[in-house]
Parts: sequence; C-alpha cells; structure tokens
Amino acid sequence: MWRNLEARAGAPRDSGDPQARQSSDPEEGGGPRSREARSRLLLLEQELKTVTYSLLKRLKERSLDTLLEAVESRGGVPGGCVLVPRADLRLGGQPAPPQLLLGRLFRWPDLQHAVELKPLCGCHSFAAAADGPTVCCNPYHFSRLCGPESPPPPYSRLSPPDQYKPLDLSDSTLSYTETEATSSLITAPGEFSGRDASMSPDATKPSHWCSVAYWEHRTRVGRLYAVYDQAVSIFYDLPQGSGFCLGQLNLEQRSESVRRTRSKIGFGILLSKEPDGVWAYNRGEHPIFVNSPTLDAPGGRALVVRKVPPGYSIKVFDFERSGLLQHADAAHGPYDPHSVRISFAKGWGPCYSRQFITSCPCWLEILLNNHR
Repeated sequence: MWRNLEARAGAPRDSGDPQARQSSDPEEGGGPRSREARSRLLLLEQELKTVTYSLLKRLKERSLDTLLEAVESRGGVPGGCVLVPRADLRLGGQPAPPQLLLGRLFRWPDLQHAVELKPLCGCHSFAAAADGPTVCCNPYHFSRLCGPESPPPPYSRLSPPDQYKPLDLSDSTLSYTETEATSSLITAPGEFSGRDASMSPDATKPSHWCSVAYWEHRTRVGRLYAVYDQAVSIFYDLPQGSGFCLGQLNLEQRSESVRRTRSKIGFGILLSKEPDGVWAYNRGEHPIFVNSPTLDAPGGRALVVRKVPPGYSIKVFDFERSGLLQHADAAHGPYDPHSVRISFAKGWGPCYSRQFITSCPCWLEILLNNHR
C-alpha cells in the first residue's frame, strides 16, 4: 500500500495541466542560482513527502484503499471521503492543512494555499463548518479555483503556458458558499442524475433545474437531458458513476475533428447547482472553454470565453449577478440570459480561429430552468 502511494507521489501529476508539468521540473541550466533553486525545491519536496506520510500513517487500511483508488484512477473513481483531524501541520514554516498536502503531493505541485481549493458538492468538507474537527483529504474531492484572466492571445497552435494565469485571491469570482450538501459525490449504480427532457416527469418529482443539449458543430445530437439532482456528471467514458454519457450518442457521419475531440472528453465535467450559482468542474485531461452571461464584463460588448484547465472549477452562472444583468443588445443576435455554453478542448471567440461556438466540434448548451 505505502509503496503504491509512494510510486504515485513520484509520478507526473495531472498531465493536462501545464502548470503541473512546469513546476515539476526545476530550472534548467547549471549556474549557481539554478543549482541553489533545485536544491531548495528538492528539500521542500522531501519535506512535503515526510509531513504527508506522517499524516497518512494515521489512516486505517480502508481509508488508504480509498485514497489509492482515487489517485490511481486519476479521479475516475473518486471514492468516499478520507477524514482526518484538523492537525496543526506545517510545510516550509507555513501552516499546511491536510487537503493542501495531499493536493500538492498527488495533483498540483504548484499549489500554495488551501484557499485555492474548492471542495466538491458531495464532499464532507463542503457541508462541514470551516473550523470543524475533521476535514477530508481525498485530493479528488477538491478542485482548484479558476482565477481571473486576461483575454487569451491571438490563436496559435502552440498555446503558451502563461494562458494559465496565477490565482488572484482577492477576486470576487473565487468566493463560494459552503453549505449542506444534499447529494453524494458518487451516484449509486442504477441511479441517474437526469432523464430525457422530452418525457414528462412524474408529477410527484421536483422540476428539473436545468436541461443539457449536446452539439457537434451545428448539429444537436440526442435529446435534451434534464437534471434533477444537485450534481450531474457529463462524460464520454467514466469508470464509475452515472450521468449523461456522451459516448453513447450515435451519429451516422462524424467528421475527423469531431472524432478527435470526442476522444478528449474523457471524464468530462461535473456540473453542480450550489447556493451561489452553477459550478463546472473539469474532470478531464484537456481544457474546457466556457461562456455565460454572468462571466461577461458588465456593459461589455466583447464575448468573454474562459479557459478552464484540467482539475479546475469555475462558477459558470452566478445567481446574484444574473439578477443585475441588463438585456443584451439586440444587434448581437439571439440571446438567452439563462444559458451556459461549454466547449470541450476547443476555444472560440475573437481570440481564436473559431469565431462562433457552432464552429467547435463538441460542445454543451446548459439551459437553466429555475431562473427563467
């Protein structure tokens, strides 16, 4: 067990995230400063492993099994919570909560502060008080928050790593509300988070809070998928769980670009309705691109498309801000103030080669129901 965890800790983490790849390699070159930087980095990494393993030694075998399965599956099987006491741990002389230690060791080497992490809606840490006696340390029960970013540079086949902007902890988009979670992160076999929206739901069941449409360029594939539970997985292939499986949607003729993009969807996204808005967590290994009315700049005319790296989450629809929005200029064409658009792997807009989302090979349209 320990040997397996040690091996995973030394493996490359979240290969879809350039930040993780970048920070795992010390500075190149043989100068004195470079050697000193590498030495400091190696000492810090060794301290990280020592502190983390001292924490993990307190876990029971069942919790270690859960943790190992989550790490080996890269979140495909996130498993249950791994609860530990809120210990007074330190790394490099700074406080280091358990979720920070394991997140840094197994997922994000450049992770600096626990405030950069957001617990997923089914996790114990989502519902628990911030100063509660225990905290979950399962690294795949957390996502990293997307910070504000500048518009991306003009389209290039070689996307530079600096498109992943550093987190500005003062930005209001980072805030989220921790409240009681009403659904489990893992849906039990046989349970479904949604149903065909063209079918009339049972009168005793609550109304769906959103419907999801899957598009390939200008063609909608399949029917609307209605979501009733607090969270739903939308994926191509997922080892465990249920939700909206895009891999099962058949189309007689698909272009090569669509086939390539579908192969990149993987674990897809987790879409959740939370007290402050709708959040999207990128579970896959490739970025997603998001546009919604509440992400656009106030009074701005330019389309804002946000790039969400693997392992990150973003509030794609802000309930409070949506009430303050003015109607869009009719000159910009049809406009739905209660819809969100998410493209897999390919961006669109003024800074990309694709000007419109209908030029993207695979994308989702999230139609919010409760705010219409």
